[in-house]
Amino acid sequence: IIPTILSVIFSRFSIRQETRYMLLGNALLSDLIYLLSYTLSAALFEAQVHLPKEACVFLLFLLTVAYCGGLFTAAAIVLDTYIAILCPLRYLVILPPSRTKKIILMLWMCSGAFPGIFFLVLSSTHSFVPCVLETCSVPVILILTLNGTDALKLCFWLSTTVIFLCLSLIFCCYAILYFKTKQSGIWESFCSRASVTFIMHNTVLFFYFLPLLTLFIESFLCVNFVIRLRTGIWVSLTVCNVLMILPKVLFPFLYGLRYREISESLKSIVRRKHL
Repeated sequence: IIPTILSVIFSRFSIRQETRYMLLGNALLSDLIYLLSYTLSAALFEAQVHLPKEACVFLLFLLTVAYCGGLFTAAAIVLDTYIAILCPLRYLVILPPSRTKKIILMLWMCSGAFPGIFFLVLSSTHSFVPCVLETCSVPVILILTLNGTDALKLCFWLSTTVIFLCLSLIFCCYAILYFKTKQSGIWESFCSRASVTFIMHNTVLFFYFLPLLTLFIESFLCVNFVIRLRTGIWVSLTVCNVLMILPKVLFPFLYGLRYREISESLKSIVRRKHL
């Protein structure tokens, strides 16, 4: 469904010029890159194909960039909704299409700079052990990071802190929107568009937050030697293969198909083929 929605966004000029659709397309593109890259790494690991060190580092870098891009864009979508609801008359002045393109470019630059600094620190401290990179499996590398050197643990805690701050920003914006619009009457019915949209946004936010919370608990238990390495690997497998994939699977259905323009365009394509 992600390539289909992207084709609708990029093929329609009227849709492509709106801020919300540009941000949606950027988020879906990041999720698509992440899903394809992670599927490739999982398939290579299951096939027991040993990648060169440079190829493994590049694949991990691409995964990190795509994940950060999706997370930062999700935060930008929330800020866009926040401005659209609280400043409707100034919305087009604050976020015209030209400024949105610059914001998307800045999001990709931040998504590339953050993991770039992370990998430079690891390479300068020689924390990348050759046997770790030979496996090139994200869950295995993640659990070895938690049991690795102090530099690896520091990078892990810094990364989780940045992700936690982004998710906290998203949650605060949603809370402010709820309390600001509570007296407007749009929350009277449980099946109203505002209530359903709020529930869907919080569902995606919960599935973004759950892997981070699980990793925090796992890292705390690993540091205190409460769980064994085998248990830690199973937890990492669950986080990477299920919890981190769920929000990216739900995102196109809860966000993309929610917009009338996109759903109507998809319906017109299906009807045309049917006729």
